[in-house]
Amino acid sequence: MQAGYLCYNGKITSACEPVFTADNRSFRYGDGCFETMRVYQGKVLLDDLHFERLMASLHLLHFEVPNNFTKTYFTRLITDLCARNNHDSLARVRLTFFRADGGLYEPANNHANFIIQSWDLSKQSLELNEKGLVLDIFPDARKVSDKFSSIKSNNCLPYIMAAMYARQHRINETILLNPSGRVADTTIANLFIVSKGKLFTPPLTEGCVCGVMRKHLLRLDLPFQASEKPITVNDLENADEIFLTNAITGIRWVGSFRESSYGNATAVILHEILHEGF
Repeated sequence: MQAGYLCYNGKITSACEPVFTADNRSFRYGDGCFETMRVYQGKVLLDDLHFERLMASLHLLHFEVPNNFTKTYFTRLITDLCARNNHDSLARVRLTFFRADGGLYEPANNHANFIIQSWDLSKQSLELNEKGLVLDIFPDARKVSDKFSSIKSNNCLPYIMAAMYARQHRINETILLNPSGRVADTTIANLFIVSKGKLFTPPLTEGCVCGVMRKHLLRLDLPFQASEKPITVNDLENADEIFLTNAITGIRWVGSFRESSYGNATAVILHEILHEGF
């Protein structure tokens, strides 16, 4: 269902009305960050982890964070908006922050502005994919590994081009490598491999986004040992399983990467564990 409303700086307004000008710093420079969340039956799932990452990102980007920017404040705005849009049963929500207008590359101030948007989400997003994803590497860009690489930045150009590459080559997802040629993440997800009954995902120092579902899995008491380690292309080719994680779709298992094929036994178990927790 098309959203009729959005929330701009705490006020619900028509989604058809413009809310900022061509001087907007996110439009000009990608100056900001965002969170993408799933709302289920009126509740923001994994809200603690989302707002932990959000506050860390805002501080890292030197935003001035008002005292009222709390988890309680934003979850209320999100659920109110979803209810207004009739999306409170199951929704995808994006909370986008951007610095106030002014300045060229150096901003005139660090005031934080935000927009909340919601979209109806298909119930299929709650299910594990029946057919394994087809995965390959995006060859045209490398994901940097620095203090900002873990942020969900408004500057998403490498991911946009990687997603276009996937569509052009008729594959489901593409992997972005870091400058050392190891796995960072994919266009919209973090990546895990299963090897000899253990789960591995790249550490943040490898350039991946600090994914909420990734962190949730690493913190859960699982029947599998889960840890961080750098992952090479060779590791992908020799893995027993590969699966991708994000806050909207949870877990999606990979059926093939180049000449290698994979099963989904671990992904099935983890999917059930996640949905029992929700």
